[in-house]
Formats: sequence, C-alpha cells, structure tokens
Amino acid sequence: MKKILSKLYMPLAATVLLASCKKFDEINVNPTAANADQVQVEYFINNSIGGAQMDPHIAERIFVLYWEVAGHTSFNGTGLSGGSYNDGWTSDYYNGYISSWLNTANTAIQIANEKIASGNVKPYTGNLLQVARIWRAYLMSELTDLLGPIPINGFQGVNPEFSSVKDVYYFMLDELKDASSKLDVTVVNPSTLGKLDPAYGYNYTKWRKYANSLRLRLAMRLSEVDAAKAKSEFENAVAGDLITSADDMFQVAETGGWNSYTGVMSREWNPHYLTATLNTLYTGLGGVTSQSQLPASLQSYIKPANYIGQRYLDHFPTTTNFPMAGYWLDGLPYSIDPRAYKTYILPGDFTNPNFCTYPSWDNDAETTVRNLMNGSTIVKTIDAKYNWNAFPGGDWGAKGSNNQVRLFSGTIPRLTQQFRASTSKRIFFAPWETYFLIAEAAERGWSIPSSGQVAYENGIRASFDYWGVSSFVNTYLASTDYNRAGTSVNWNHTAEPGATYNMDYVDGYTNTPGVATINYPKNDLYKNGTVRNDRLTKIITQKFIAQTPWVPLEAWNDNRRLGLPFFENPVIENTLPNLPALTAGNYMTSNVQFFPQRVRYPSGLKNSNLTGYNQAVSLLGGPDEVLTPLWWAKH
Repeated sequence: MKKILSKLYMPLAATVLLASCKKFDEINVNPTAANADQVQVEYFINNSIGGAQMDPHIAERIFVLYWEVAGHTSFNGTGLSGGSYNDGWTSDYYNGYISSWLNTANTAIQIANEKIASGNVKPYTGNLLQVARIWRAYLMSELTDLLGPIPINGFQGVNPEFSSVKDVYYFMLDELKDASSKLDVTVVNPSTLGKLDPAYGYNYTKWRKYANSLRLRLAMRLSEVDAAKAKSEFENAVAGDLITSADDMFQVAETGGWNSYTGVMSREWNPHYLTATLNTLYTGLGGVTSQSQLPASLQSYIKPANYIGQRYLDHFPTTTNFPMAGYWLDGLPYSIDPRAYKTYILPGDFTNPNFCTYPSWDNDAETTVRNLMNGSTIVKTIDAKYNWNAFPGGDWGAKGSNNQVRLFSGTIPRLTQQFRASTSKRIFFAPWETYFLIAEAAERGWSIPSSGQVAYENGIRASFDYWGVSSFVNTYLASTDYNRAGTSVNWNHTAEPGATYNMDYVDGYTNTPGVATINYPKNDLYKNGTVRNDRLTKIITQKFIAQTPWVPLEAWNDNRRLGLPFFENPVIENTLPNLPALTAGNYMTSNVQFFPQRVRYPSGLKNSNLTGYNQAVSLLGGPDEVLTPLWWAKH
C-alpha cells in the first residue's frame, strides 16, 4: 500500500502518460518514443476528463455508494448515510484515480506553460492551458468536498502540504476567474482537435460558460460561512457568459463495456431504488395528477388524494421522522411531480420501454408478489405491482427480518433503464443549476441579472424540458399544493402548512379503515424547524429534484450547507453504532450528527505521509471522522 501511495507524490512522466492515452490514431509514432514536439497538451486533458468519468469499479464505490447514498438521490443500502464508510473505496479513489486525474491535469498545465515559455506553441495552446485549469478546479472541488483539506501544490515530486478547505476554495475561485478571462474564443481549431475533448469538443465559448457557472456553484458553497466572499465572487461570475441552455451542458457520452466511459450507474447488482427523501418531495408536489400522466391501463391503481395507504405497524417501523413511516401505499399517488414517473419505473410495468430488468441473472425484477412474515408464518401476501413506495435505511430490527416486500427489485420503484444501460450522457453541470443558483442569490439580496422568480421558474422549465414533461409546467408553476414535506411550487405561495394533516388509511392486517394524523416533518437543520415553505426551501427542493440522478454530490453538498431539502433520519429500531447521537428519544428531530459530513482520509495517507496527514486533520478542525463537518457546511 505504501508503495502504491508513494506514486501520488511523484511527477508523472510524459512518456508514461502518452502510453495510456486512448486516442493515438491521430499520430503514427511510437508514443513511448515521443519527443518534446510530440507531447501534446490535449492528450493529457483528454486522459484526465476520460478518467474522471469513473470506470465501473470506482463509479460503484464513489458515485453510487458514497455520493448517491449520502445525497439521498438513490437508495443502495444504508452505508454512508448510516455513518459507515469503506477505507478501500476511499483509497481506490484517492490513490489510483483522483491522483491520476489531477496528476494528468497538472501535467497538461505544466506542458502548456513550458511550450508557451519556449515559443513552441500552436494557435490554441494558450486556450488549452486555460481549459486544463478549469477542469483541474472541478477535480479539486470533487476531492475537497468529499474529504476536506487537500493539497493545492500537489503532484510536484515531493510530499505536498495540505491546505485548508477555505484556502482550496479561494484557489479554485481565483483559477476559474483568471482562466475564464484568458480564454480566446476567436481561436479556430484544426478539425482533429475537438475529438480529444469529450465534453465540449474544444468549443471555448462553452468552456468559458462552464468556468463561470462552476464559479457560481463554488461561490455559493461559501454562503453560510464567508458571505462577503461568496457575494463578491458570485456577482462577478454571474455577469459573464453562463450555462443557460441544453446546448451548453457539461456532459459526456457514456459507452458500454468496461472502461472509464461506462455508465456510472450501470452495475446490475446496484438496485437504485427510489429514496424516501424523493418520495417525500415528489408526492403531491405541483398539482399534476397521476391520471393526467399515466395510460388508461394504470388508472385503476391511482388512489384518492386523502389516502396514505395500508398500515402495517408490525412490519414497517415508525422509529424515524419519515412522514409515511408505517404505511404501504397499495397503488399510486393521486398527484405527483411529473418527473417522478420518468426517473423511476413502476414495479410490474413490464411494457414500459425503460423498464429495468436488472439483475439479468434472475427474475427478481419481474417478481412482484412478496410476503409479510411472522417467523416462518405468512401474515400477508402483497402484490406490489404498480405501487409507489420508498423507505428509509437504518436498522429495521425484527420488522425488517419479517418484511419480504421492502427493498426487492420487483416491489419498489427503481431507476429507469435509460440511466443503467450506458447509453446516456453523464451530466456534470446543467442549465437548471445555473438558474437555481441565481434564484438563491436573489433571495440573499445579491446583484443578479434577473429576478429570483424568473430564475427559479426558468430552472424548473429547463428541468421539465430535459424530462420531456413541459406540457405540465404551467400547471406545476401555479400550484399551491404541499408535498409531504410541506413545500409547494408556486414562487409567491409562502404560506406555511399546519403542523399536521389528516389522511385516510386501512389497517393492512384487518382491512379496517381509519383516519391518521400525519406530521409534516420538522427540519431542525433549517431555521430551527419553523419553516417549510419559504422561497429558499422551494429553490433547493427543485434543485434537488432536477439534479437527480446525475449530480448526487451537489445534492449532498446543499444538504450539508443548508440542511435543505429535508432528509429523513435512518430507522432506529436498534442503535446505530456509527450514529451515536441518534437515539430512540430524538429520532423525530434533525441534527447534523445524524448525517454524514465527509469520509475519512485513506489509511495509506497516514502511513506514507504522516506529516501531511496530521496537517490535514489539524486544518479539518475536528477528528478524521465521518461526522466532522467541513468548513463551509452547516454546523
């Protein structure tokens, strides 16, 4: 391990990297014999962007099991959301992957600077230097948002010094500002150059838009701890060109097989269930009925607006603040966000062209009939076809052991096949994020080029366009209906819901009808739980939904920064050893110590660079643990 880790601090030789570059059909020489003229900046940038797409090994561990789980955008087990982490996964990412991607980006910058200094330049060399700096800033943001303090001066042949999260953010913001200003969009590229940029084909106007929009993201990250810097950087960046249309998206096409471009959500054994968080946010939001969205064959499964489902208190635990805890909706909700049915497939909907049959080696995805048990005795048989349910992770105790319905491929809505088959484009930054960032800036009173309402509604429209549900957008924007978190869509509707509401239910064991009092969840992380429907809550709710499933790290970042949107607590039928602050006496409240804040540094770092490790932990401001908040996070 120490030998592997030592590679992190060695400069990467150009000839070695050239041997690993994927696109050498443009030259007809032995790459290991390349001379200085043949070492081209664009090869290193291509290698770095390609590697960061994450091959299936690293994608499953970081994108799926870290970011998606912590960000509550897809349920793949409790894992990090329950406070646990895996040192091997972090080590793979830190050593074998992020060091390579950052190393390659740094090498591109180094070579570009050397060529410029020597006069050995092409018309576009200066622009490639700026592109490499922009991309490096993104890579650094990804790493520091996961771990905390990281080196700014790394990959220069010696063990680097670690910098505080604040210093890293200041560096990234400076880099983006300077690189964006120095891009010359009038430069005309040779026809072959664009093939080496899988994101923008070296369209420098689009790279400048990405740099400015990424700067908005990073500036807003400082909003709760360094408001003056956040405001200054944001206002400067928002005055430039931004990602505001689908054509401007930073996205990279996925491919099949096993390589860096294989889909990040392609592993068949990862279920990608609908999360309890999304279920809370989707249900009832926007006033668009299921009847208007679904074909005639599914109409009979739609339930009344005031029906919450069947209650099974012996099989679905209530030791969580998830508002639907204890209930199974034996059908489909009366109204729901139109993007929900596009993102997640219904169990049993086998005629849906996007139905996901994974895993392909069994028929679990096609099996909708499961049992609720009492030991070896069947208590109730449930056909889960055409239902809409999601459940929190955590420790379900005996209720989980006796429940054969929850978390099976054929019984719970799962991510559609379009995201599983490596045929999509992975989105890193989309126009809706730009608009929602601007809307948040408006709420903070910062100087922006449009009103907050216009930006907010443009963000929703951009997301609806992506999902092909724009026919519903006007109804949606006008809606004052509350979702299960107590939030509505309409910008000017900020009336708070009551603390509770009544819903009809049926006792699942006896078929006896009843009326239940349901609590809107109290999100103590935001304004002490007193607000559920102000404009910032609306903005982050919409941003969270729009970013699903492509940008789970940002979903986690927003929750760490603001406590928004509402994240339910894990079930605590038994004590969760990695979340010691969450107890049977406080599970109806929210607390930062109930949610992961980062992952620990890989163990090999301490072995190979004890000085650097100690420096990093000192700058972290707390122990090297999952529950230690980052500098910019809400705490």
